[in-house]
Amino acid sequence: MQSSGHEHVIEVTDLRRVYGGGFEAVRGIDFSVRRGEVFALLGTNGAGKTSTVELLEGLAAPAAGRVRVLGHDPYTERAAVRPRTGVMLQEGGFPSELTVAETARMWAGCVSGARPPAEVLALVGLSAKTDTRVKQLSGGQRRRLDLALALLGDPEVLFLDEPSTGLDAEGRRDTWELVGALRDQGTTVLLTTHYLEEAEHLADRLAIMHEGRIATTGTPAEVTAAQPSHISFELPDGYFVGDLPPLAGLGVDDHETDGRIVRLRTRELQRAATGLLVWAGQAGVELRRLDVRSASLEEAFLSIAKKVSAQTAATTTNTQKAQKTRKTEKEYTA
Repeated sequence: MQSSGHEHVIEVTDLRRVYGGGFEAVRGIDFSVRRGEVFALLGTNGAGKTSTVELLEGLAAPAAGRVRVLGHDPYTERAAVRPRTGVMLQEGGFPSELTVAETARMWAGCVSGARPPAEVLALVGLSAKTDTRVKQLSGGQRRRLDLALALLGDPEVLFLDEPSTGLDAEGRRDTWELVGALRDQGTTVLLTTHYLEEAEHLADRLAIMHEGRIATTGTPAEVTAAQPSHISFELPDGYFVGDLPPLAGLGVDDHETDGRIVRLRTRELQRAATGLLVWAGQAGVELRRLDVRSASLEEAFLSIAKKVSAQTAATTTNTQKAQKTRKTEKEYTA
């Protein structure tokens, strides 16, 4: 495997993809991925993730913008890029009557400098299934086979599209460990996933797409830091919210109650939690069911999607109003 520092091995600039009928699936996005980095591309269904990854894999030409993988255009210079990349699709579509070993050998014949098939099958935990026909594999085992074939060429850049779909908890953890080991060896990994825990665990950096655009990018910690943290507890007997110290003074942004349960939202978690516990200690009371936690990637994801949707809806409404106004003015002056 080649290695040359931490330069960007994937570069995307103002990338756009338009389908027949004028639908713009990717609307001018920018991001880059460094060598030896795991980069997660997240988004709701229809956000444009798969459309973007297909352009990176060289399966189609962009409508506009620029994409480079290992310094080359993956579409016009496919011969220079493809031997150095591995691709794990959502569905491999391999002949069902072939065995696992036959499938791996067939695929190895299509790959330059392929690793021994038995080696990669062992890597993904399929050594015991080499004589099993593909049609007899479980969904999780097929995903393992997909991953094995993507690794046959010892790729410098690995594209993983929903790599742990169909895997049980143990298989998912095994896949995570394998991806982490590949990164440690210098492989650059770009993955799409619906499992936000997976992105939080694996990704060095991530981008969240929504409606064809990138809404935010950064490390998982940077993305979640923009969201409020949470404190919840049960009010002590005989106490009410008004008996608590002034919440604004604790750095609490807002709160809500559900019976005796109080939920606080704050961007100053340590300050708020410390102030609350000092008050409880001085009052001599116990805060039962106390839960103190930072924002999760899931909360950040949902918040961003909701915010962008609201902005899009507002823009659409304003555009429609402007069009209606122009139409009225035109009719009036006619």
